[in-house]
Amino acid sequence: INKTALLYTLLTSVSLLTVLLNSLVVFSISHFRQLHTPTNTLLQSLAVSDLGMGLLVMPIEGLRYIETCWLLGKIMCALSFYIFYCLISSSLGHMVLISIDRYLTICDPLLHSSRVTLTNVKICICLCWACSITYNGLILMDNLGNLDRPSSCTGECVVVINYIAGTVDLLMTFVGPCTVMVVLYIKVFVVALSQARVIQSQVAATDARAALTARKSQRKAARTLGILIAVFLMCFCPYFYPVLAGQDTSTNTSYYPILCWIEIMNACLNPLIYALFYPWFRKAIKLIFTLRTGLKVLMNVNFLQCSGKTVSPLTVLLQHHTDPRQQPQAHSFSFCHRVIDFFLIVIKSETPKKSKHKVMRSHTW
Repeated sequence: INKTALLYTLLTSVSLLTVLLNSLVVFSISHFRQLHTPTNTLLQSLAVSDLGMGLLVMPIEGLRYIETCWLLGKIMCALSFYIFYCLISSSLGHMVLISIDRYLTICDPLLHSSRVTLTNVKICICLCWACSITYNGLILMDNLGNLDRPSSCTGECVVVINYIAGTVDLLMTFVGPCTVMVVLYIKVFVVALSQARVIQSQVAATDARAALTARKSQRKAARTLGILIAVFLMCFCPYFYPVLAGQDTSTNTSYYPILCWIEIMNACLNPLIYALFYPWFRKAIKLIFTLRTGLKVLMNVNFLQCSGKTVSPLTVLLQHHTDPRQQPQAHSFSFCHRVIDFFLIVIKSETPKKSKHKVMRSHTW
């Protein structure tokens, strides 16, 4: 098999997989009303950013990596890097916002209930996108304004970021977000683990099997947090190696495409880490692929199947609350039933209107 054809097939497959996974997240959250919560709105915006990576950045970077020279012109050369950096920065910003949301959910539920509203989250999302667009315009100002620089190859596309700008970019788009995420998730883990131990000690006295289930859910949730942080570090650490080594960041180096694709792969992994691990997303995917997305399903589907099980607070945290006003209680069983009761009330309050409308139509007929 031709090496070039194999590379095109591989990179195209990665791009299509990224588009598919993030499209499922966007469609699931936008289509099912029960998922219209502040936390899921952050997930949806993150998926939009990663969807842009799959649609725009991955095909262009694949072309840049496989072909010997740039074929799309000088304007597209500058725009491709600008779009790439904007989407990466936006994705990082959304991951930081999600970590803050999870921290407030567990460590300060009262503040989360009063401040983390759908309106405030939308404002934060808009600020995240605006800051990303402005910041990367400043970082790439010299490259965007100097499209006629001489090149060693006809059609060459090279962007050079000097050491000072690279250091600022390192602090703004790696060290800062990484520190915030790691610190917040460690605090979340410590607080949730202490809550889980209290519940486990209470349950162990009455039900040994439930205590064993709680311990398993704690380990699973802790493993999920570990995977989340590890994937983030593995994707972004290699890309910033030149700056850490005291070098200018240049796209003309031999190792740049590899570092770039390692970072880009984060867009494909995000929907797996932030959504696919959670039951509500798996249930939404099942409904989508079985074409059960009509009004009747929207009214009757329940994305929290608790079944009276004792669930670890870590698991509750990682599975996201479908009700933005509910906060994790000492016993997750009561929390789940309160969420279910909330949606039953909403459904019952809307159902009579529709049934009455149907009766009036049949009477007129």
